Amino acid sequence: MSPPPPPLGRGRKRAAHAFDAALDDAELAAARAALAQGRWQTARSLLARTGDDWDRRGHRVTVLAQEPHSAPWTRDWLLAEPDSVDAAVLLALAQVQRALRGKEKPVRAREACHAAAALAPGDPTPWLGLLMLESAVGAEAEVRRLFAEVRARYADHHHAHHLIVARLAEHRSGGGVDPLHEVYDFAIEAADRAPADSPLAILPVVAHAERYRVLAAAGHEPPDAAASGHWTGRRARQVMRAAFDWWLEWEQEGHPRRLIDLNFLAHAKVCEGRGAEAAALFHRIGEHATPSPWSYPDRDPYAAFRTARATALGTT
Repeated sequence: MSPPPPPLGRGRKRAAHAFDAALDDAELAAARAALAQGRWQTARSLLARTGDDWDRRGHRVTVLAQEPHSAPWTRDWLLAEPDSVDAAVLLALAQVQRALRGKEKPVRAREACHAAAALAPGDPTPWLGLLMLESAVGAEAEVRRLFAEVRARYADHHHAHHLIVARLAEHRSGGGVDPLHEVYDFAIEAADRAPADSPLAILPVVAHAERYRVLAAAGHEPPDAAASGHWTGRRARQVMRAAFDWWLEWEQEGHPRRLIDLNFLAHAKVCEGRGAEAAALFHRIGEHATPSPWSYPDRDPYAAFRTARATALGTT
């Protein structure tokens, strides 16, 4: 039986401090709101229009799948349209999200993803779902295998690269600071391999932040990222400079996940002490903050973002 629609209203305090995974995708936010009320037809139209823009499809399916009632409403969609590939893919990622929240057995999520992958052999999105799941609960070999499956279908998949970088950063968590850690080389190689206008150019910055998360959690770096020397070494500054220069040249205003990159880059510039460059990034970000990396290692991400933004823009 499908669930009843959730109440339309939410507390003002909670809404004011919420992070919206849809970022600035108004069509996606509208489809998610409709899905929450059981109107899956809006999601169907949205995914049909998205087509094989794989980064955008992955982003939209992932956000829709995070809606708490996505799985039961998508089952209704499948009852109406049993041959719908989009419905099968959305249900698979909804099952993944439920498994990650402890509401579903991982084996059932895996089965749903494999079933969706069989219906859409060229679509990296079901494999992205499996990668999200195994990045949290799986063995290293399986994570690497699934990353390869995603890349075989779309070599520059943005979300998949972020997931693998976060996982690689956790290697040798107790080993202390290591400027030659494998996550740095992986990110630089991926950025170099991607096309010149690819947002994967920001991946070395993401790797630097993810490694800081791991080091700070293990007590090898201070909990205040801005007070850490992690961001001030010569190699770190070169990475930040190259990424910022890339952004100035390309900007990538149309990429669906660009605001995630801008949050990582703004965080890096704040930690580096480059206030003017951080301010330029905050102007682009607006109110579209993301929990990562502002939460690193264990901070209130909303407060950290607001404080850093106000300082950079001189509005404190």
